[in-house]
Amino acid sequence: MASGRLFVSVALLTAIAMSVAACGRRGPLDTPYEAAVEARQEAIDNDVSPVPPQPERPVRDRPFILDSLL
Repeated sequence: MASGRLFVSVALLTAIAMSVAACGRRGPLDTPYEAAVEARQEAIDNDVSPVPPQPERPVRDRPFILDSLL
């Protein structure tokens, strides 16, 4: 009796884990700047008021000595 309940529990947890693992967006990740530009453009296209402010371009990333190790 206990092994039957264990099997059902494991099967249920496996099904839940597989369904949750399939959630998400496929593709490259957006930087915060790209996401802000996209949100502003969507607001302008959809005539949403107030429009989010224009985001500032990020400062160019400087290389660090340990970057090559990563």
